[in-house]
Amino acid sequence: MQVAVIGGGVVGVTTAFFLARAGHEVVVIERQSNVAESASFGSAGVMAPVHALPWSAPGMPKKLLPMLLKAESPVWIAPRPNVRLWRWARRWIAECDITRYRINRERSYRLAAYSQDVMQALRHEYPFEYERTEGYLQLYRTPHEREFARELQDFLTEHEVAHRVLEPDDAYLVEPALSRTAPLAGALYLPQDASGNCPLFCKQLRSAAQAIGVSFVFSREVDAIEHAQSSGLTVRLGESRSPVDAVVVAAGEGSEALLSPLGIRLPFFPVRTYTATATIRNFDDAPLAALADSTYQVALTRMGTRMRLAGTAELGNRSPEMRKSAIRTLLKVGQDWFPDAANYNAATFWSGDMPTLPDGPPILGATPVRNLYLNIGHASNSWATAAGAARVLADMISGHAPEIDIDGLTMSRFG
Repeated sequence: MQVAVIGGGVVGVTTAFFLARAGHEVVVIERQSNVAESASFGSAGVMAPVHALPWSAPGMPKKLLPMLLKAESPVWIAPRPNVRLWRWARRWIAECDITRYRINRERSYRLAAYSQDVMQALRHEYPFEYERTEGYLQLYRTPHEREFARELQDFLTEHEVAHRVLEPDDAYLVEPALSRTAPLAGALYLPQDASGNCPLFCKQLRSAAQAIGVSFVFSREVDAIEHAQSSGLTVRLGESRSPVDAVVVAAGEGSEALLSPLGIRLPFFPVRTYTATATIRNFDDAPLAALADSTYQVALTRMGTRMRLAGTAELGNRSPEMRKSAIRTLLKVGQDWFPDAANYNAATFWSGDMPTLPDGPPILGATPVRNLYLNIGHASNSWATAAGAARVLADMISGHAPEIDIDGLTMSRFG
């Protein structure tokens, strides 16, 4: 089939690659001038399945609400009235119920673990070099946070995932450069998880995709998806119309505008996230791999000669300006754990809106519109789930049964 993939981020590029591997004729349409120049550009770089678990967890509202007014906070909500925001927030809070969370966690982990296997097979086949590091460390500043994570540890044990619960002294052995002055009650270490440079990976995968026939159209924005006279669809770009057999929407924040005219409305809300990237000046004082600060919900990854800090969730902000308190939160995490590693004052910053679902897992598969497919809703976890989601979608479009159960991963879960 002729398939148009709308979106050139990590989700769109991996989707195109696996569709071409399945024998389809694929074109990727991206409004930016290259792949991975929007949300994927600001990726935290973490490929750990644990990192892809839902934020809608038991106790999370109670944990986050007291932090809203602090100078450094993992979340910020615009004070102005916003009916759409509060409707989404109510659904998010409902998903924090323990039963709902366990369902969403299983769905998210199922896809992310499969994605990890797909990425491993891809690395064995292609000599990609994207500043990859192995190991992922979750840091707990307080005994309460460490106790809060006990159920996660039970979940990992149940799924036979290699992990170790560390005392502070053991955490310092895993990451020798960790500052001893920052409060540390313990850590969770996952030695088989990984991180890397997502935009660099996307560019290398683009080359691999082009080598097997994928075409890329850059600097063009899709205005609409329209029904064709046959069973296919038409992609409209300005005055031109291109008929195709099928369309995959993987456009991130641009997806809603394409789907709404077709009667497809899903409970997305744009959540803004931030990154700070700093050049390492003292390599002995820098992290060896990837970490996450559980208090501030910030990931810190090593990317060659740079460090990336990514996180915070900002809801309802319509201003294009970067919020200073979000930047302070990122820099605090870096300065707390690795104060001498980099010149944080010279860091470069990025922010972007990501359409986020209240329950966590993305949406894959068919829609009520014939031959229109979705691969959206990955939010900040896109690299952790992209390869698995792309493989699932390629199988579905090709008429094959996916290798994992897709229950709860399609739009049918929203009715």
